[in-house]
Amino acid sequence: MDLDKLLKNQKEFFKSGKTLSVEFRINMLKKLYSSVKNHEEEIEAALKTDLGKSDFEGFMCETGLVLSEISYMIRHTKKFAAARRVHTPLAQFSSVSFKKPCPYGNTLIMSPWNYPFLLTIDPLADAIAAGNTAIIKPSAYSPATGDVIEKIIGECFEPEYVAVVRGGREENASLLEKKFDFIFFTGSQSVGKEVLVHAARHLTPAVLELGGKSPCIVDETAKIELAARRIVFGKYLNCGQTCVAPDYILCQKSIKEKLVREICRQITIQYGEEPLNNADYGKIINDKHFNRICSLIDSEKVVAGGRSNREVLKIEPTVMDGVTWDDAVMQEEIFGPLLPILTYDEFDEVYSLLADRPRPLALYLFSEDRRHIRNVTERCSYGGGCINDTIIHLATSEMGFGGVGESGMGAYHGRAGFEAFSHTKSIVDKKTWIDLPMRYQPYDRKNSGKLLRIFLR
Repeated sequence: MDLDKLLKNQKEFFKSGKTLSVEFRINMLKKLYSSVKNHEEEIEAALKTDLGKSDFEGFMCETGLVLSEISYMIRHTKKFAAARRVHTPLAQFSSVSFKKPCPYGNTLIMSPWNYPFLLTIDPLADAIAAGNTAIIKPSAYSPATGDVIEKIIGECFEPEYVAVVRGGREENASLLEKKFDFIFFTGSQSVGKEVLVHAARHLTPAVLELGGKSPCIVDETAKIELAARRIVFGKYLNCGQTCVAPDYILCQKSIKEKLVREICRQITIQYGEEPLNNADYGKIINDKHFNRICSLIDSEKVVAGGRSNREVLKIEPTVMDGVTWDDAVMQEEIFGPLLPILTYDEFDEVYSLLADRPRPLALYLFSEDRRHIRNVTERCSYGGGCINDTIIHLATSEMGFGGVGESGMGAYHGRAGFEAFSHTKSIVDKKTWIDLPMRYQPYDRKNSGKLLRIFLR
């Protein structure tokens, strides 16, 4: 594919002004919605091929959320795109001040393999709603889903408006050498750094959705059975390959044994006695990641799971107890079905244990203590999270989703997504029927100066 020609055509299309029409944007979103609905079965089959996801999980965690985001943007784009009048200070009499969202222009969306449909089409819906053109680069690690994405985009849009570029690292590098008006990237921290370096060369604004070691804190007041059930759901969903999965548990020592027993029981309840034979339990994306995850398992610390099947790239939901901060499993984001358990004695230790560590994409707290809840949400720095649940904070278009520090920058979903793909112009419309002379030279310090001080206080 001739990337230079593709980008040039998209720039020309954007310059035509066609995407500025709110009606055009909404019609394009409706086309996208219809196409996704028409290809639901193909999408879910592709997710099964790439990641072993069941049709239920595929719809719950990808297709359904995409449809929800698109329909949300269809309903709200007109309101989001409207100019918003703001207060004008007396010193600017007589004027009208307003903020006007405008599209960046030609955008690049680079998506990962773990939720390959959701994390491609969700930001695309936001980009379309904001009035941009887009080049989409799906991950090469999820080729079946990439095929369906390419088919849907080809049915809905001309390539000068929205196009898909396939390939691996070479194509990624080639795209990043080009000058875009905005880059949206979801993936690992290491690749995110490279994206930001390339964006900086062109002074291109970027949103980075990365990851990190998201803690799950459990105190002695938590409802243990419910906590264990929800932790197991969030941790082992998509075989642990979720950027906001609980990476490890940090629990009060007094309730650790009870919590570990209940987590092990919940694994059996949710995944059966033989999880490797459970058709609804996913698989690791490829050999490289399978080997990496297996290398993090310390067999002496495994209290549940630990077995794997290389032929089908499956690793059992695994729990490791007696883990320390120095263990291999605590040195990197796991991104797989391993759950290390660490402990603390008194709750105030939690703040110091987390304070000097990289800021995570998510944090989860299971507690009935309102003081603990208030202090954690105020004192700990993290992208977002849940109180007494996991994962679900990203499943709404009413709240922005994004990281902070090492876990990313910027946010999207709903209005936050529209704003991420927009530049908001601040505009003053100054009236011509009057022109106050005080700002012009020669300055009248005696009379105009007094008025100026009154206006600007």
